Amino acid sequence: LKKHEVDMILLDLMLPGMHGIEVCRGIRKFSQVPIIIVTAQTEEIDRLLGLELGADDYVSKSFNLLEAVARVKAVLRRAAQPPVPENLLKSGILKLNEETHQIWVNDKEVGFTPVEFGMLKVLMSRPERVFTREELLNKVQGYDFVGYDRTIDTHVKNLRRKLAKNGVEECIHSVYGVGYRYHATSA
Repeated sequence: LKKHEVDMILLDLMLPGMHGIEVCRGIRKFSQVPIIIVTAQTEEIDRLLGLELGADDYVSKSFNLLEAVARVKAVLRRAAQPPVPENLLKSGILKLNEETHQIWVNDKEVGFTPVEFGMLKVLMSRPERVFTREELLNKVQGYDFVGYDRTIDTHVKNLRRKLAKNGVEECIHSVYGVGYRYHATSA
């Protein structure tokens, strides 16, 4: 495996001389190649252990050939997709990169103030969760901010206006008497 590049590994747990779980654990120390475990062991603990140690899927013998082929195709399809950066929040046509402080709508970069960016980041990070004005202020401006919590309303108004101007409407909802929540966009 260190000498040859492979697309995927079908790994039997019942190997002579070494248990397949140990092989899986060893592979994961240096490679993220997709692994499907194929075994006659049908105990739930075996499946859970295999998946926990890094296998991408688990097929019990005797398996249906068409199902096994479908699982191989699915694992290869997932492996071929480029990884989504951990610092990227996506919701429909809206993307926010925490590291670069950039926001895109339909792959077009849109400018936001640092406070607007921070608010959108907080709201998008927990869709449907209601944040109070005080929580938003603390998360965006910091605990030492001196001012009124109603300033959040102005920032939300500006944020909504900029988003709507770029085709993202009604994603920030007011929750009367509480605060605001982000509703994931489907477009």
